[in-house]
Amino acid sequence: MRLEPEHVRWLGAEGDRLLDFARAARHPEGGFAWLDEAGRPELARPVELWITCRMTHVFAVAHLMGVADAGPLADHGVAALLGRFRDSVHGGWYAAVDPDGPTVRSKTAYEHAFVVLAGASATAAGRPGGRELLDEALAVLLDHFWDESSGMVVEEWDEAFTTLDGYRGVNANMHAVEALLAAADVLDDPGLRDRAERIVTRVVHGLAAGNEWRIPEHFDDTWTALPAYNRDEPAHPFRPYGATIGHWFEWSRLTLALRAAEGDAAPAWMLGDARSLFEAAVREGWAVDGADGFVYTVDWDGTPVVRQRMHWVAAEAIAAAAALADATGEAAYAELYERWWHHVRDCFVDEEHGSWHHELSPANEPSSLTWAGKPDVYHAFQATLLPRLPLAPTLARAVADGRLER
Repeated sequence: MRLEPEHVRWLGAEGDRLLDFARAARHPEGGFAWLDEAGRPELARPVELWITCRMTHVFAVAHLMGVADAGPLADHGVAALLGRFRDSVHGGWYAAVDPDGPTVRSKTAYEHAFVVLAGASATAAGRPGGRELLDEALAVLLDHFWDESSGMVVEEWDEAFTTLDGYRGVNANMHAVEALLAAADVLDDPGLRDRAERIVTRVVHGLAAGNEWRIPEHFDDTWTALPAYNRDEPAHPFRPYGATIGHWFEWSRLTLALRAAEGDAAPAWMLGDARSLFEAAVREGWAVDGADGFVYTVDWDGTPVVRQRMHWVAAEAIAAAAALADATGEAAYAELYERWWHHVRDCFVDEEHGSWHHELSPANEPSSLTWAGKPDVYHAFQATLLPRLPLAPTLARAVADGRLER
């Protein structure tokens, strides 16, 4: 997709603005804090592993872009991941810590996928401890979470990796794909890409294609779908009831990234399935209740369930539109890309306090039904970069290789 120079400059400026906001998240005791709506760190709150990993990834990429103070911030994240979050007895990482130690002792695949991503980006950026972190994180992910029989990752272990919870989730597998592709590029390890393909094949070409593109998210330990899961908590931030529109966009983009990485060896179904997922997300997610914006979730017949607009859904829609525009050369995807950036600029970008509002009401007013504050800039920052990069290699590797359009 050809980007106008003015738009490329705006993307760069918006990325810088997001980094300006994110700097305040540096926690004095290690890791990155949750930021409130005004960008103030909530230092009394436990420090979340997923936030620290995402911010470490962001600052590692920013360092590769030449941002002067980003390297030390990435190092601050790596140090926390090799320090206060790390379980030196049983291995793996704790999901949240406070001054007294871990506040959550179970070990979950979602967070561990982000440790791999942070390690891969820090390695690509040549930051101290990055390769150590990546090697250890991959070993934990593959030794404890990868299930060879299903070609998927399992969800949650106890602290000592002795008892496996019965829940299985697709969200963690989506981020495992992202992490495996990033690690494969940094380490030049096609075996990691093969595992990513197994996950994508099962979820996209199996679960999504077999369910009118509404991806089931929740399963039991036999990988039997649980369609009523969290019906009483439909706006859950990580395990909402129903089908999650934003994930269809993410899976579409990841499928295209894998297809580009594999080149002529990519399965023929990938482009068509990526299109279908994207088109279903637009059809059932965009402005379906009379106002612009994407609803958060839909029921199994496509009826909206949670109508709040999440910033990350808009960011992933933009990235997926850019990916399909690149993959197909079709103008319709570029037109949607432009339309959705206008929506983000009009409704999500917070010119007063910085960053983007993380959640809007169905009337596109700031809301906090699911998300209070502005915990991280990962989705928004990537939305300013992915349209300026090729579909492969993955983000940090591509920036390191000088592929970013400026």
